[in-house]
Amino acid sequence: MNLSIIILAAGQGTRMRSGLPKVLHPLAGRPLLGHVIETARGFAGAELHVVIGHGAEQVRAAFPETDIHWVIQDQQLGTGHAVAQVLPGIADDRVVVVMYGDVPLIRRATLDALLADAARDKVCLLTAELDQPTGYGRIMRDETGHITGIVEEKDASDSQRRIREINTGFMAAPAGRLHGWVAALDNNNAQGEFYLTDVIALAVRDGVTVSAVTTQDPHEILGVNDRLQLAGLERCYQRQQAEACMHAGITLIDPARFDLRGTLLAGQDVVIDVNAVLEGDLVLGDRVTIGPNVVLRDTRIGNDVTVLANCVIEEATIGSGVRIGPFARIRPETRLADHTHVGNFVEIKKSDIGAGSKINHLSYVGDTSMGRGVNIGAGTITCNYDGASKHRTVIGNDVFIGSDTQLVAPVEVRDGATIGAGSTITRDAPAGELTLSRAPQETRKGWQRPVKKKS
Repeated sequence: MNLSIIILAAGQGTRMRSGLPKVLHPLAGRPLLGHVIETARGFAGAELHVVIGHGAEQVRAAFPETDIHWVIQDQQLGTGHAVAQVLPGIADDRVVVVMYGDVPLIRRATLDALLADAARDKVCLLTAELDQPTGYGRIMRDETGHITGIVEEKDASDSQRRIREINTGFMAAPAGRLHGWVAALDNNNAQGEFYLTDVIALAVRDGVTVSAVTTQDPHEILGVNDRLQLAGLERCYQRQQAEACMHAGITLIDPARFDLRGTLLAGQDVVIDVNAVLEGDLVLGDRVTIGPNVVLRDTRIGNDVTVLANCVIEEATIGSGVRIGPFARIRPETRLADHTHVGNFVEIKKSDIGAGSKINHLSYVGDTSMGRGVNIGAGTITCNYDGASKHRTVIGNDVFIGSDTQLVAPVEVRDGATIGAGSTITRDAPAGELTLSRAPQETRKGWQRPVKKKS
C-alpha cells in the first residue's frame, strides 16, 4: 500500500496555560508528538506529513529528523483546513491516514485494522462507544446500520447527542477522492470551521462505502487538552508499561507506583519496589533488586545486584554482585566492577571502580581509576578540580585509604599502599608503604574553656 500519514499538530492548546506548544508536553519523558511519530514510523515506506502552526519552530526543532515533511497551517480553521494544507503534496494513488499529535496512545494494531478495511475506493473510520460521549462528534447511521455522516456535538440535536458511538478522528481514505472532498468543504457550522468529518457525508453522496473499526480500549483514542487530561494519560501509559513488565516476568511491588520512561530489558527474578523511575535505555540482569524511590537512567546492571532505597544511577555500567546505597549517587561514565560496594551518601563520577572495592560511607570519588580490593574510608574525597581543569586520581590494587582523606589530583596511590586517616595527599604514595600527613597532636595542660560572664 502506498501510504501517506498526516499528523495534525498545529493547535495552540490554550487550556494547557503554557508557553510550550501542546504537542511538546511530555508523556513518560517524551513529547506527545514523539509517541505519535514513533507509531507512524512503524509503517515502512510511509510518507510522514506533520501539520504545525502554534510554536512551529519549537516543534520542528524538537524533531530534527529528515523523514518528516513539515506543513505550516498559519490559521487554525479546523481539521479539514489542516488536511487541505497537505493534500497538494500527496499523489492521487496513495491512501491517506489522519492521526493526531495530541493522541499519543493509539496502537499500531488499531491502525492496521483501520487500513485493512480501507481499499482504494473505500473510507474507514475509527469509532468508539462511550458511556459519556460528551464533547465528541457522533456517528450517524441509517436504518440499515450504514454510516451516513458525522455530526459535531455543537451542531447536534438532543437526540443525536444521545448517540454513544463517537468519532475518534482517525480516518483512512483514498487520496484521489480526498482531494475533491476536502476542496468541497465549507464552514457553515456552529464553530465556523472546516470540519474533516464532513468528508463522510460527501463520500456517502458519491456512493463510496464508509466502514468503521471500533476500538475496545477507549484510552488509546483520548487526547490532551489540559494538564488534568495529560496526567490521566500518563497513568494510563504507565499502567500499560507496568502490565507489560509483569507479563515479562518482572515483580513490581506496586504497579500503580512505577514509572518507565524509556525501554527496559530485564532478566529473571527482577524485583522493583515502589516509586522507582526508570528512564532511557535500561538493561537489568538476573536477580536484580531495585529498592524504593530509585532513579535509573540509561544504565546497564549485571546479575545479583541490589540497589537500596533512594539511589540515583545515571549512564553507568554496574557489574554483577554489586551492592549500592542507600542514598548513593552514581553519575555518568562510571563503571563498577563485580562485587563492589557503594554505601550511603557516596557520590561517584566518571570513575572505574575495580572488583571487590568498597566505598561505604560519605565519600566523593570523581575522575578516578581504582584497582581491585580497595577500601575507601568514610569522608574521603578526590579533589579533582583545580578551578580550571579536571585531573585524574589513580589508585592501585589492595589500597587502604583511611577516613577523612583528601587525594589532590593529579596523584597516584600505588598497589598495597596505606593512607593514614586525616591525610591530605598531594604527591604520589609509594607501593606497600604507609603515607600520611598530620599536624603533631598537642595537649595544653591547665587550659580552661571560656565561659560566659554573668550579667
